[in-house]
Amino acid sequence: MFNITGTLKVKNAEQQVSDKFRKREFVITDSSSQYPQHISFQLTQDKCSLIDSCKVGDEIKVFFNLRGREWKSPKDNEMKYFNSLEAWKIEKAGAAQSSSTPVSEPDVTSFSASEGESDLPF
Repeated sequence: MFNITGTLKVKNAEQQVSDKFRKREFVITDSSSQYPQHISFQLTQDKCSLIDSCKVGDEIKVFFNLRGREWKSPKDNEMKYFNSLEAWKIEKAGAAQSSSTPVSEPDVTSFSASEGESDLPF
């Protein structure tokens, strides 16, 4: 199980792939590093509606599983491998922080050295 928080960039319509399978894709932008990453996820079956209440531009937290599968080409019998990020839960960012127990920030001043002092050897 993995999770990531980002900004909803693309929200596609649900696709009926076959009689028994439907999916919906969406993309979030993860701006936590120097270069923003646009990450594509998919929702399947009864999970397709999880993204309904979210709007493009919303900050969301996506809980997902990493899935991998192999496929053999009927043309040349070559094996191909595919990965997908299958979302199973979506929260608006900050929604999970509304617990009754407040979380306090660490006291940063207790970790800082006095001016001119340093534990670093250089």
